[in-house]
Amino acid sequence: MSTVNHNLNNKPVGFFDSGVGGLSVYSKFKQILPCENTIYFGDLKHLPYGNKSRKELVEYAREILDFYKTKNVKAVVIACNTSSAQAYELVKDYYDFKIYPIIQSCAQVISGMGYKRVGVFATEATVKSGVYTRELKKYRADIEVKEIACPNWVGIVEGVFTGSKEADIKVHMDEMLKFKPDKIILGCTHYPYLLNELKTLAPADMFIDPAEIFVKFIQKDLPQNTDKQNGNEEIFVSANPESFVEHSKIFYNVSKLPQLINLSS
Repeated sequence: MSTVNHNLNNKPVGFFDSGVGGLSVYSKFKQILPCENTIYFGDLKHLPYGNKSRKELVEYAREILDFYKTKNVKAVVIACNTSSAQAYELVKDYYDFKIYPIIQSCAQVISGMGYKRVGVFATEATVKSGVYTRELKKYRADIEVKEIACPNWVGIVEGVFTGSKEADIKVHMDEMLKFKPDKIILGCTHYPYLLNELKTLAPADMFIDPAEIFVKFIQKDLPQNTDKQNGNEEIFVSANPESFVEHSKIFYNVSKLPQLINLSS
């Protein structure tokens, strides 16, 4: 008799982002749901996503989701605001596993928190889509939203920006504070890495890191693993595994070098 476990609940959960940013979601997930089997994919080959076209972003998402199909996952977490904004609606109906997009999931929760003026820092592609404004207003029509693109912030976090980090962050904060927001959503999973700098320019409690909100949203919906021991973990990247490990340290301890895999046809 076969001993293979066909229980849907015990299948792995996949995560993806353009780089290490999605680990801010992944690490919260591992804390809250330690029994789940997990697979993380960092698409460093195409980093950053924020300046890519919608066609490119949909192509990357399809390649990653096709990969997760071969991994027999029960769900995939889009731990990337840009992919949630530009690709989710165009790929969600092609797969038989649940797909959780960070923006659409978090907007539903944040819109119910009673804030009247909400700022959003995000990538150019996310801001261009207008998805944060659209999703927040879907649940609360009178909310005022200001989205500001921060095209260099992913590069700052990934260590490839050569300009002045402090000056770049201050320009965007100055613009946002003129809006007088109640809260500011860090609308890219890389941006919480910049909280130390951001907190010198505005109160720490003004910023919303969607990661915890997102994971708790998933927790309520996900068919959970019935095993009691800690889940298995696999980590893949499309380029630069050493760089991934180096830049992951703020949010998650990657215990061994990720597996390098090329998904492009």
